[in-house]
Amino acid sequence: MATEGKTPININTMSSTLQRTGQWVFSQDIPTDVVVEVGEANFSLHKFMLVAKSNYIRKLIMESKDSDVTRIDLSDIPGGAEMFEKAAKFCYGVSFEITVQNVAALQCAAEFLQMTDKYCDNNLAGRTQDFLSQVALSSLSGAIVVLKSCEILLPISRDLGIVRRCVDVVGTKACDEAMLPCRSPPNWWTEELCILNINFLADVLASMKQKGLKPSSLASAIITYTERSLRDLVRDHSGRGVKFSDPENNDSEERTQQRHLVESIVSLLPSDKGLFPINFLCSLLRCAVFLNTSLASKNEVEKRISAVLEHVTVDDLLVPSFTYDGERLLDLDSVRRIISAFVEKEKSKKGLCSVSLQRVAKTVDSYLAEIATCLELTVSKFNAIANLVPKSARKSEDDLYRAVDIFLKAHPSLGEIEREKVCSLMDPLKLSCDARLHASQNKRLPVNIVLHALYYDQLKLRSEVEDKEGTPVIVPEALGTRDSSLAKENEDLRSELMKMKMYVSDLQNNVAAGASSSNAPSNKKNSKHTFFSSVSKKLGKLNPFRHGSKDTSNIDEDLDGVDITKPRRRRFSIS
Repeated sequence: MATEGKTPININTMSSTLQRTGQWVFSQDIPTDVVVEVGEANFSLHKFMLVAKSNYIRKLIMESKDSDVTRIDLSDIPGGAEMFEKAAKFCYGVSFEITVQNVAALQCAAEFLQMTDKYCDNNLAGRTQDFLSQVALSSLSGAIVVLKSCEILLPISRDLGIVRRCVDVVGTKACDEAMLPCRSPPNWWTEELCILNINFLADVLASMKQKGLKPSSLASAIITYTERSLRDLVRDHSGRGVKFSDPENNDSEERTQQRHLVESIVSLLPSDKGLFPINFLCSLLRCAVFLNTSLASKNEVEKRISAVLEHVTVDDLLVPSFTYDGERLLDLDSVRRIISAFVEKEKSKKGLCSVSLQRVAKTVDSYLAEIATCLELTVSKFNAIANLVPKSARKSEDDLYRAVDIFLKAHPSLGEIEREKVCSLMDPLKLSCDARLHASQNKRLPVNIVLHALYYDQLKLRSEVEDKEGTPVIVPEALGTRDSSLAKENEDLRSELMKMKMYVSDLQNNVAAGASSSNAPSNKKNSKHTFFSSVSKKLGKLNPFRHGSKDTSNIDEDLDGVDITKPRRRRFSIS
């Protein structure tokens, strides 16, 4: 047999091919007269055996300018050398096995070689058609395997209608299984679909949707497919999976394929609300951020999470925020957009005090407490997330105070101004009594915040006393004792302040009248010093924190020129 050719030939491949074909070609008494090239493989065969079954080869020989054709190039045949070998065996009458794995390739090869019943009865194309109809497409698993084999046979497998037939069969049988499972587990059919590529899966899902399958079943198939196809990126939440990589690695071939896969999966998500578990959506968002998918894909997932944000837990929000190893923050912008979209929706529908918004406010405050320990978290980013929630949505700001305290503890190098910016998020009036007590003794807080906590504690207590004056109130014994003590101290403080106000008023009247003498200033100064000393001592006795870390009873301050009749008011809000 002739084996030389115009292009270099892989000797190992050629020898293997000759060894296989020699088992059924060399047994012929007539010498071979043509060499068929399929890629790097050469087949030494007989023209008359091939022409008897293949109209395509007959045309090549008859239309050739050479009177004696000795070489034929069939490198374009679907399925390559393996499928041509089987087609050649069919021409020689040698038996071989048709399976669900090779029937599509054989069908394409037979059509390429024009080995149809129109040219010769009982030809290869007819045999493969019968196998497809009677065997391969008779079961869901078989149809899926045939469809999978069509991936490397495009576009001819689609042109010949093999893909369409397989998609229709898979869609029909999968719908039947979804509505009336015939084996356990009930969703076994979703596992079978995972071997398909994303384009064929889209075709199958479209067919199933057209046949009336419920969106929940479609969502189940998409979830299973995503978790199988992106196992390390979606299913692994242990922190031992994919490590955070540099942006340069995102341009690798593997990352490019994964990026395309995620974008395709997002495009397949049904529009119905509540079909997908929240954790799945958050994991998919982290995957999209990690792979740097298109903005449209990330926005779509964010929109779905925002629609059910009132049911999202802190752990769910943490998934897209951190890298897979849990060592650093991955993305906070997505979380900000999710919260912002939810708040805007609630404002337009239910106002600023809806139950859903209050629930989300607690989730956001707890989320801030979780990320507050991250060293790369800046004051601006921390405040930006906290300010997304309206003031009215927080009935109590204890959770927010906890987040602020954790942030200050994790960032001890912050300056006084930066600490004041963080603390400006809180409203002392919305802190519980225990939280204000803790704040008043918290050395990490700026001094003005501590003073605000003390001032508002007294202010709130006075307001409560005035509102309840003359109204019998039943309170626990311990709480009632403490409130009575604080109320008494508050009244004593008010009395001392009134005395101070009267004394200052007398001084002003005396100065206005011009009644002064050479000894009067020193006497008044001494008298003033004595009065303020007594007031200072009185206030020191009333200090509820004199036994704690904020004891101020021994601090002497010069109060000259200070009008304490009207306490200085500070803007104290989260704006």
